[in-house]
Amino acid sequence: MSKTLAFDVYGTLINTHGVLTLLQDMVADKALLFSNTWRNKQLEYSFRRGLMQRYQNFSVCTSQALDFTADYLKVSLTQQQKHTLLKAYQTLPSFSDVEPALKTLGKTHQLYAFSNGSAEAVDTLLNSAGLKHHFIDIISTDEIQTFKPNPACYQHLLTRAGSTPMNTWLISSNPFDVIGALDSQLNAAWVKRTTHAVFDPWELTPTAEIEHLTELANKLIE
Repeated sequence: MSKTLAFDVYGTLINTHGVLTLLQDMVADKALLFSNTWRNKQLEYSFRRGLMQRYQNFSVCTSQALDFTADYLKVSLTQQQKHTLLKAYQTLPSFSDVEPALKTLGKTHQLYAFSNGSAEAVDTLLNSAGLKHHFIDIISTDEIQTFKPNPACYQHLLTRAGSTPMNTWLISSNPFDVIGALDSQLNAAWVKRTTHAVFDPWELTPTAEIEHLTELANKLIE
């Protein structure tokens, strides 16, 4: 049976650490710490803005998180360097398992990109990675001006995709996103992108746990 599959983009399909090479040139041995701090702060800002109902586009969270990270790690970046990093964030690479997985899943299921990023930003990102043609549409939380894991985001997904919770799967490497989908009665697959990744020990557990997207097809028929 065909299912609606909604793929988180940043960190699930697209490697947010794709800026590491640039960062190594700019901040040397602080590159990985810088990348992790930037990503974590980006998400924190989206959570805080969602709770405060003080919405700004996800790109604002990304830019302000970059400024914070530079200040926090006491790294002097020029405005041009910051511009270069933000520009690179628009053309990040995909993980190696993404293309073959989407190609297989798209033969049977309805695929959507589902992101905190604006539809325009995600469109640019997926085009750059050569993935856009796999998706029926891009569904962005920007359309309702809030961020995951607000329950309104998952309802927006269902409404836009014309699907039901039972027939819809959220696929994400972000535990907060998986928990948000489960709380809204969707199925959810957690993509454990690194061996040290830990799922939050809440009362909600993933419908499926995978290490590679190519494992998803079999999980959908279990």
